[in-house]
Amino acid sequence: MCEDFTAEDFARADRRMRGLDRRQFTVLGAGAALAGCGAVAGESGPSLQERMVSITTADGVCDAFFVHPGKGAHPGVVMWPDVAGLRDAKKIMARSLAARGYAVLVVNPYYRSAPAPIMKSFAEFRTPEGQAKIGPMRAALTPDAVTRDAKAYVTFLDAQKAVDRRRGIGSNGYCMGGPFTVRTAAAVPARVGAAVSLHGAGLVTDAADSPHRLLAGTKAGFHFAIARNDDAKQPGAKDALRKAAEAAHRPAQVEVYPADHGWCVPDSPAYDPVQADRAWQHMLELFAQL
Repeated sequence: MCEDFTAEDFARADRRMRGLDRRQFTVLGAGAALAGCGAVAGESGPSLQERMVSITTADGVCDAFFVHPGKGAHPGVVMWPDVAGLRDAKKIMARSLAARGYAVLVVNPYYRSAPAPIMKSFAEFRTPEGQAKIGPMRAALTPDAVTRDAKAYVTFLDAQKAVDRRRGIGSNGYCMGGPFTVRTAAAVPARVGAAVSLHGAGLVTDAADSPHRLLAGTKAGFHFAIARNDDAKQPGAKDALRKAAEAAHRPAQVEVYPADHGWCVPDSPAYDPVQADRAWQHMLELFAQL
């Protein structure tokens, strides 16, 4: 999980990215992995429109980043960030997806506590101060809270001119956001047609409302991209997901990737652009069915 990254993991990430200024970082992502799940796209050009938005939920007002093609209506996507929340890295990833023809809403899951960015980079989460800061914010993200939020986010997307209501809505989530994609599909089954969990945590638990037990209440197709180190810690999770999907008669691809937890996110110490691109392609294949 995110908490398991070591100082050496971050040292390796620092060595990999040291010396790259903003322009070089942009070119690296755009030229080498524009299609990648963790791809770094350039600044929004004339083909994309973006803005920060405010969404009224049952619990308050959520700030979120909304980016979409400048013309036409497109399938909407709810993006759930990892534990470090809505930040520049997630905006970059959203722009990459929007450039492929989607209206992407990246939410601030911690809006009950503070506006984004809670943290400027993933590395901040690993500091004692960062973990102390995130702890109570994360605790507020109960299953019921996430379900309420998901309904509000889908409602927001359906009210936007840039969203094609004739097509379904997708959801993708990273780390702690992985299971939130399943809860999104279960919260609004009539609208959410695809959900992608990328190195998601807590998909299979003993709880009565464990995400894997919610599949029967959805109408979505799923892709569960599992990190190899997460699989090593919970080897039965992949089988439980497959059995749950089969019992629910839901199409689901469950794959253990040869990469570690966090591999899809460019500011994660586990970032793997090759495997990130594979996960991205699988996500696009699923979202194309919306």
